[in-house]
Amino acid sequence: MDLSSLKPALGSVKTRKRIGRGPGSGLGGTSTRGHKGAKSRSGYSRKIGFEGGQMPLQRRLPKYGEMHVCKPTVYKAINLSDIQAVCDAKGQNVVNKELLVSCGLASASDNIKVLGNGTLSAKVKVEAAAFSKSAVAAIEAAGGSVEIKK
Repeated sequence: MDLSSLKPALGSVKTRKRIGRGPGSGLGGTSTRGHKGAKSRSGYSRKIGFEGGQMPLQRRLPKYGEMHVCKPTVYKAINLSDIQAVCDAKGQNVVNKELLVSCGLASASDNIKVLGNGTLSAKVKVEAAAFSKSAVAAIEAAGGSVEIKK
């Protein structure tokens, strides 16, 4: 045995560098962060897409696609079969939003569109925000009338 074969005991030497433990450690002072700048400050976290102050890619590229702010009008669909059921139950010849709300088929804030599903035998005046072509044809064929009300 000689001095060249001596080794430290297992676990006594740590491989991790302990930074910020004074100037004697060789890793004190700025603690390997350098001087000034964002990365030298505590609490620093880089934003996603940050390119060192260069204009980021998502701001260099033009906007793409439709940017419409307006939303499409949403309608509550009421079929001719529903209108026939309301006429049979209530016995009225005018079907409007208030009558449909009282029957529970629509709410007060709904825009109502009458669709042509089902059959209509009653002669009624129907008031709604919109009508399909088949619904108008069926209502007028039954002897009724159509009025568009918003």
